[in-house]
Amino acid sequence: MAVKIYKPTSPGRRGMTSPTFEEITKTTPERRLTRPLRKSGGRDHQGTVSIRHRGGGHKRHLRLIDFKRDKLDIPAKVAAVEYDPNRSARIALLHYADGEKRYIIAPLELKVGDTVRASRKEIDIRAGNALPIANIPVGTLIHNIEIQPGKGGQIARSAGMAAQLLGKEGDYAQVRLPSGEVRLIRQECMATIGVVGNLDHSNVKLGKAGRKRHMGVRPTVRGTAMSPRDHPHGGGEGRQPVGKPGPRSPWGKPTRGFKTRRNKKSDQFIVKRRGQR
Repeated sequence: MAVKIYKPTSPGRRGMTSPTFEEITKTTPERRLTRPLRKSGGRDHQGTVSIRHRGGGHKRHLRLIDFKRDKLDIPAKVAAVEYDPNRSARIALLHYADGEKRYIIAPLELKVGDTVRASRKEIDIRAGNALPIANIPVGTLIHNIEIQPGKGGQIARSAGMAAQLLGKEGDYAQVRLPSGEVRLIRQECMATIGVVGNLDHSNVKLGKAGRKRHMGVRPTVRGTAMSPRDHPHGGGEGRQPVGKPGPRSPWGKPTRGFKTRRNKKSDQFIVKRRGQR
């Protein structure tokens, strides 16, 4: 994938870039593998805003992605590489030998006509093949990694992401995640070989606020620009500092550096935290 740079014909075009989509081979999704996607506007079942800055955006359809890779020992041919508006990565349409069709996250260098396979036995270590971590050589780059066996891949699914298998001991394997964290994962968990494609996604510059609105993201306002009834940072004549020992969220809770981790059960599986040397 490459990045297209626009000429500065307007202030919004100046500095704007977009993907070239040269790897896309099919423009319309497989109808049986799509579902309607209703918008919530960031509101939960009670109608209150639980996720701020959501709303509007272009209409989308949900693509049903096979994160479990549970169709074992049946070869599949890559029929197309498609764009998915719901994720940063590209998706690949697989045609299995028994006639079934499924979508998977498209790894780097996967092309139309390639054959991929998922198996719990030892198979070729090739991009797109899925197998248990126990059968993957140490040092291999992997993505779409399960945390719980059979639940489906949850780690390293976005564009350009990959984790590295560092070692195996007993029932667990040490995996270095894209964040730098080293975590223990059970060896029977499935993972896919290779790096997720669309590497240049992080190099795209939107250039104007309208493209962000097309994505369904509403404006974010600074707390210091609000009134004191709307935000703890608000109020004062002219520009004022926070005026508190530390920055706060709109609801008065500490933020920006305040630790919010609550899942203490998984601490035993973390060998090294991100940022540690």
